[in-house]
Amino acid sequence: MQARRAARELALILFSQFDKKITQYNQAEFEDIILKSVRTLTNNAIDELKTSVGSINAMKEFVDNYETESPVNLQRPLQANNIPVALPMTSDLRGRLDELLNICEKVVLALEIAEMTALEHTGEVKNYVVQLATTYKEHSGEIDGFIQKFAHGWDIDRLVKIDKDILRISIAELLYIEGVPVKVVIDEALELAKKYSTDDSASFINGILGKVVDEKKARDKEKA
Repeated sequence: MQARRAARELALILFSQFDKKITQYNQAEFEDIILKSVRTLTNNAIDELKTSVGSINAMKEFVDNYETESPVNLQRPLQANNIPVALPMTSDLRGRLDELLNICEKVVLALEIAEMTALEHTGEVKNYVVQLATTYKEHSGEIDGFIQKFAHGWDIDRLVKIDKDILRISIAELLYIEGVPVKVVIDEALELAKKYSTDDSASFINGILGKVVDEKKARDKEKA
């Protein structure tokens, strides 16, 4: 996981925890919330890993018991080793495989969080999170204005908060932070939407960011 990718994800968590207008926060408060966010993520990752291990052990126990209690093995001498038996019905096995896939996804997420936590200690991640939050703080009116302008038929106050926060982070990068490739910002925004919101949200966010990029190009052309 690259530092800026981790920073965008932490920034999204940071934005979700604001309980007052962003203009009322200072940098020290931003850093304090980041630290608390990382601790929360780490604890959640540990809990998910413990749950995953428990689920995998339960599956192994199911397989062992299924083999031991098979009629062919019940008829064997007590001292004899069990012999492999046919798997259960596909309907039952499919459900257990789905559960295992879900566990794997949680493990991957936990590992990403662990990597994010490690990156946070380098300072690069934290600095970029603070830069994103500070940038939005300084330009919140204009950024929210863009969202309202292009979210046709939607009142910004009624948008799903996580979608709104993804847009705020992305627009801050697109308009006010130099040297960040447009494609990277949009791709990362869509990944965050798919991970934390919905596919519909990803499409909605992509549409608004595309219009923001078009407007930025038009403004840059006028200045030139």
